[in-house]
Amino acid sequence: MCLWRGSWRPARRTHPCVPCRDSSGYPLGAGKPGVGMSADAARTSACATERRGYFQASTQEDVRRVVGRRKRLPHLVAAMLVLAVGLAAQDLVIPVKVNLVHVAATVKNRAGQLVGSLHQEDFEIFDNGVRQEVAIFERQADQPLSVALLVDVSGSTNQDLKFETDSAVRFVRTLLSFRNSQDQVALYAFDDSVTQVHNYTRNIVSLEAMLRQMHGSAGTSLYDAIWLASHDLELREGRKALVLVSDGGETTSKIDSHRALEAAQLADAVIYPVIVMPITNDAGRDIGGEHALQFMAEGTGGRTFLLSEGPQLDRAFNSIITELRTEYLLGYYPHDVPLTKERFHKLEVRLKSPELRASARNGYYGEAEANSGTPAEQITLKPDSRKKR
Repeated sequence: MCLWRGSWRPARRTHPCVPCRDSSGYPLGAGKPGVGMSADAARTSACATERRGYFQASTQEDVRRVVGRRKRLPHLVAAMLVLAVGLAAQDLVIPVKVNLVHVAATVKNRAGQLVGSLHQEDFEIFDNGVRQEVAIFERQADQPLSVALLVDVSGSTNQDLKFETDSAVRFVRTLLSFRNSQDQVALYAFDDSVTQVHNYTRNIVSLEAMLRQMHGSAGTSLYDAIWLASHDLELREGRKALVLVSDGGETTSKIDSHRALEAAQLADAVIYPVIVMPITNDAGRDIGGEHALQFMAEGTGGRTFLLSEGPQLDRAFNSIITELRTEYLLGYYPHDVPLTKERFHKLEVRLKSPELRASARNGYYGEAEANSGTPAEQITLKPDSRKKR
């Protein structure tokens, strides 16, 4: 199934082992977005096992060769035996299962104002109903931010597309003008297919040029766009957000809304749908698409903006920037969590003050009861389990 259009190619990465590359010369497991990685990961693991076996066999052969000459070289024998034992000890790997779950949260008071001055002891986290100890706490203003900006260019958005692209240009300028030099934006356009118009960058001029070239087309692959952009975000460091500008219509996706939401949650991405409603009457617009976007925003700790006209976009974009700059990053190691038959763990972030409310994702994909399912389905969130970029 090919959902991509355009000439996007991932950057090549160097790796000393040729068998770890596929027929295109890319490291296994680093293929194009949307392509499964389980087979590649298995081949990479097998290759690593071969290398270890070869190394151990070489060490043992060296020992046998030297022991055969021990009458002539007793001191060399001892030295080689010590070396062999040391190398074998270095090759011993004891797997330790330690999962670190990250949760991004924003906090507001009863008046709806953002609160950015809280401390670790102000938060409580519950995993499947069991309270967890907050092990990591950071205010995220200084962490790098990756934003996937998705613009609906389907035929139904023609009327407001100019407002949308003009406002998106101002959003990019404001977002990238902050002091953090590591913040980056990627640009996607979607109609009946999805195109990554620009990879992650800080080049405002280049992003603006691409935005101004957008034009309306056919159907709307809304969920496909979220799914693909989430997979790109998954391997990036720091904070991650998905900002989507659309009229809420959905007509041609091959991915359903639940798989799109799962991809965003696995990427630790917060979804901010900005819905421009060309028709304000419920009977005349796609309410189902709007409700699906609201469901995904709530599931990732984001917020939905419903606008009746294009010029209101600036206010929505400014609100998103403000929320992203006042996020908290919480982390914990799950313990004593009751497992169910589902991989999805329910998360709840609470504040000790009754005057405050937290917005955070409502769960993550972890272990299921009795390790049900195939190994590929038993997804856990492990730090450093995959190479970040």
